[in-house]
Amino acid sequence: MIQVIYGKKGSGKTKRILDMANHMVDTQHGDVVFVDDDNRYMFDLRHEVRFVNAGEYGIRSADMFFGFLAGMLATNFDVKVIFIDAFLKLTKTTDIAEMGWFFEKLDAYTKAHEIDFVLSIGLDADDLPEFVKPYLI
Repeated sequence: MIQVIYGKKGSGKTKRILDMANHMVDTQHGDVVFVDDDNRYMFDLRHEVRFVNAGEYGIRSADMFFGFLAGMLATNFDVKVIFIDAFLKLTKTTDIAEMGWFFEKLDAYTKAHEIDFVLSIGLDADDLPEFVKPYLI
């Protein structure tokens, strides 16, 4: 399953995704991973949540970011949920309308590997393309 938290800067997306990740360790029987572009929120997460600073890995495109996620999952079959804060920033995306392929691949991954993804996207619902709207929470 894919879930998308959306809203403009300052709307509380990061707080919401952090709270969801912290709560998930109590209900999930598997590893919980939180991916961000820097270390800013590392200490806001419970120690059971695996924090990954993707900014340390030189990711320069959405393709590279998808490969990064696939690599994480290939090395740890116990991951059940991945939280991704600042999705557009991590994928270096300026136009989310071009990301349909990414969501299709991510959706296929959720089904094939029984993993959930929660993404935060810094846009209002009106600015999101139709392919994202089924995932909004």
